[in-house]
Amino acid sequence: MASANASWSEENFSCSICLDVFNSPVSTPCGHNFCRTCITKFWDEQVKYKCPVCNKLFNTRPDLRVNILFSEMVDRFGTSVRVNEQPCVEPAEVPCDVCTGTQLKAVKSCLVCFISYCQTHLEPHQRVSVLKKHRLVEPLDRLEDRMCKKHDRLLELFCQTEQVCVCQYCTETDHKSHPVVPLNEEYEVKTAQLGKIEAEVQQMIWERKLKIKEIKDTVDMSKKDADREIADGLQVITALMRCIKKCQDELNQMVKERLKSKEKQAEDLIKELEQEIEDLTNRSSEVKQLSHTKDHLHFLQAFRSLKEPPPTRDWTTVEVRPPSYVGTLRRSLDQLEETLNMEMKKLCDAELKSVQQYDVDVTLDPDTAHPCLILSEDGKQVHHGGVVKELPDNPKRFTQCVCVLTRQSFSSGRFYFEVQVEDKTEWCLGVARESIERNGEIIATPETGYWTLNYDEDGLLFNDVRLPLRAELQKVGVFVDYDEGLVSFYDVDARVHIYSATSCTFTEPLHPILSPCLNAVGRNSAPLILSPVSQKD
Repeated sequence: MASANASWSEENFSCSICLDVFNSPVSTPCGHNFCRTCITKFWDEQVKYKCPVCNKLFNTRPDLRVNILFSEMVDRFGTSVRVNEQPCVEPAEVPCDVCTGTQLKAVKSCLVCFISYCQTHLEPHQRVSVLKKHRLVEPLDRLEDRMCKKHDRLLELFCQTEQVCVCQYCTETDHKSHPVVPLNEEYEVKTAQLGKIEAEVQQMIWERKLKIKEIKDTVDMSKKDADREIADGLQVITALMRCIKKCQDELNQMVKERLKSKEKQAEDLIKELEQEIEDLTNRSSEVKQLSHTKDHLHFLQAFRSLKEPPPTRDWTTVEVRPPSYVGTLRRSLDQLEETLNMEMKKLCDAELKSVQQYDVDVTLDPDTAHPCLILSEDGKQVHHGGVVKELPDNPKRFTQCVCVLTRQSFSSGRFYFEVQVEDKTEWCLGVARESIERNGEIIATPETGYWTLNYDEDGLLFNDVRLPLRAELQKVGVFVDYDEGLVSFYDVDARVHIYSATSCTFTEPLHPILSPCLNAVGRNSAPLILSPVSQKD
C-alpha cells in the first residue's frame, strides 16, 4: 500500500469524466479507464462512439470489460480522492450531480449532459474539445424538469396562447402559429400580475380578518346582551316573586284575622253560656234544698226569693257562623294582576325603546299603489281618494287590493317603522315579501307572504288571531327581525306590545306595506302616515 502511494498519484486513480476515484472501472479498446457509469452515460448522449480522452472513434459501441487488476489497485488506493478546498453545497444551492459521498456546490449545469458540475468535475468540459462544445449555464436545480420532454431542449420560451413553457423546436412545430416570448419577459409580466394578486389576496385576508373581528364583536355583544337579559329577567322575576309572596302573606293574614275574630266571638259566647250555666246550677241547688224543707215559714220566705230567675240571654237568636272567604283570593289575585300589569308595562316600554333604535326611513312607492290611492309628495302619507285613476300598466301595481309598498326593502338584519292610524275606522299594515301576488283578489296571510295587522269595527286581527284592544290606537310600531323570523306590533302611545308573529320563514326581501282601506262615505278618509320615531325618556 505504501509503495502504491509513493509511485502513483491521485490522478492515476481518477476517472477523466467525473474526476473522482474510479467506481467499477472498465477499459475501452484503446486502453483508457473510466467508471462504468460515466462512460456508459457519455456514450448514451453521443451519436458517434469515441474515447473521451484520445477521441478514438469506434464503428460500433465497444463492449466494456472490467480491468480486474486495475480495479483491485483502485480498491487498495481508497474509495475517495476529493479536492477539499471546494465548498460543500448549502440547502438553497444546487449540488454537483457527479460527487459521491459529500456533495459539493455546482458551479455550472450542462444542457447537453443534463448534469450539474462542481469546479473539479467541470474540468473535462473546459479541457476536452468535444465537451467544450456543450452548452454550460448557471447551476440549475432539477435540470431534467427544465427540459422539453419531446425535444430534449431547454424550455426557454413561453407560449402565450396555451400558457406553457416551450423550447425552440416547439415554436417550429406544435406552437408554430402561437405568440411566444422569452421566459424573462413573461416572468416580468407574471411578476407584475403576482403583485396585483398578492394585493388582492392581502385585501381578501384583511376583509376576512375584519369579518372575524365583526363576528367576535357580535358574539361579545350577544354575550353582554344575554347577561343583561338574564340579570333583568332575574330582577323582574325576583320582584314578581316578592310580590307573590307579599300577596300570599296578606291573604294568609287576612284569613287568619277573620278566623281569629270568629274564635274570639265564640270564646266570649261560650264564657257567657258557662256563666249562665253556673248561675242556673246554683239556682237548681237552692230549689232542691228548699224542696226538702218542712218548716212552712222558712219555705215560704225562701220561695219568695226564687220567684225572680237570674237574668239570661235568649240563646235561640244567637248563631255563630264560619267566616266567609268569598272574594278574598280573587281580590288578592286582582292586586297581583295589577302589579304584574305595571311590571309588564315597564318591560314593554323598555322593549319598545330597544326596537326603536332600528328605525328606518322609508317612503311609499307610487308604482305599487292601487289606482284609488293618493300619495303625498314626500311619500309619507296615503289615503283612499274614492276615484279610480287612469294609470299606465305596471306589474308592480296592486289592481284590486288598496295597498301600497315602500320603495325600500330589507333582506337581513332588523328594522322598525311607525305608522299613524289616528281617526281611521279601518286599516291594514305590516310587511310583505317582494314576490306577493298583486293582481286580483288577495287573501293576506303569512302563507301568501303577508304579515299584517288589521283593524276594523270588530277590533284588531292578525291572520285568524283576534286581539284585545284596550284603547283607541293612535300610532302603531312595526319591528322585524329578519334573521330570527320575528314580526312584532306595538301601541306606541300606550307603550304596549300588541302581538308578535314568531318562527316566520323569510327567504326574500320584505317591504313595509300600508292599506288605508276604503273611504266609507268620508268615515275613513284620514290618511295613514309614516311617522318619524320619537323615543320617550
